[in-house]
Amino acid sequence: MGGAVSAGEDNDELIDNLKEAQYIRTELVEQAFRAIDRADYYLEEFKDNAYKDLAWKHGNIHLSAPCIYSEVMEALDLQPGLSFLNLGSGTGYLSSMVGLILGPFGVNHGVELHSDVIEYAKQKLDFFIKTSDSFDKFEFCEPSFVIGNCLEISPDCTQYDRVYCGAGVQKEHEDYMKNLLKVGGILVMPLEEKLTKITRTGPSAWETKKILAVSFAPLIQPNHADSGKSRLVHLPPVAVRSLQDLARIAIRGTIKKIIHQEAMSKAGNGLKNPPRFKRRRVRRRRMETIVFLDKEVFASRISSPSDDNNNSEDIEEERPEEEESKPSELKPDPPVNFLREKVLSLPLPDPLKYYLLYYREK
Repeated sequence: MGGAVSAGEDNDELIDNLKEAQYIRTELVEQAFRAIDRADYYLEEFKDNAYKDLAWKHGNIHLSAPCIYSEVMEALDLQPGLSFLNLGSGTGYLSSMVGLILGPFGVNHGVELHSDVIEYAKQKLDFFIKTSDSFDKFEFCEPSFVIGNCLEISPDCTQYDRVYCGAGVQKEHEDYMKNLLKVGGILVMPLEEKLTKITRTGPSAWETKKILAVSFAPLIQPNHADSGKSRLVHLPPVAVRSLQDLARIAIRGTIKKIIHQEAMSKAGNGLKNPPRFKRRRVRRRRMETIVFLDKEVFASRISSPSDDNNNSEDIEEERPEEEESKPSELKPDPPVNFLREKVLSLPLPDPLKYYLLYYREK
């Protein structure tokens, strides 16, 4: 059992490893991964494994391996303002990362089979909003979760720009999944042991791309033994933002622009010499196949033409010389939350300040 990349000491190092191995390839996806600490979605007694590139399961709670989530995020090609449906939304980790990219005018819905997992996801979402300093760097599209079997979604539901299914989809359900998409939308799902990206190019036209060889636990079929009737899942309505919310979004956006302009002005008045760089050797692992068995991840390396018959390669990476000279025990100061500081310094009533900060604890 193993992962596609080396374990990290913390969330940032895990993301560095995923970038180095080309699982994270775009800036938007990188920002989302860095903003949410994967360990926050683990139970306390299992956090030692949070930064390993492995799946984790405890009861009904389940997280896929980081390399799988990064491939999914990249394949979805997320943009602000889109609508997203997460089938098998689980802990809400993926939905929250997606929400950072969708922004305040997106739609972010999840369907989860187990009520205890939905409760867990809501607790983790509340913890992120109320305690994470990185929250203030984004305008967030908060996920909404509903309980039910994702194969029983009401046929009159709205279609989505982006859809992800986190369980193996049987071939007979492929068309059902496709019909959840708007024209121009993207569906990512495990289909016939391949993580598959399907783009709807027209009312009945599709483009399909295989991303990774995988083996997910299959979707659980609906059980109608009790009543003999289907229990339709009704997704949340697309809500219209209140004027209060729109004002908060506009004010926070204006303050962020002012902070950015002040930072640019200061940088222009005192340019520092760029740091010199020193090369160091970095070993890269190559990974092409990720296998899930009973919601556990197994990974095996396979050769590809670009490997040149090597399972790994040494590459040179540049890093600042001044960084090399720092004592290893010294850690950088935590980043300053400039938005929070600016809001608290404004001549406003305290309730309004707290509203602008989403009543956050820190």
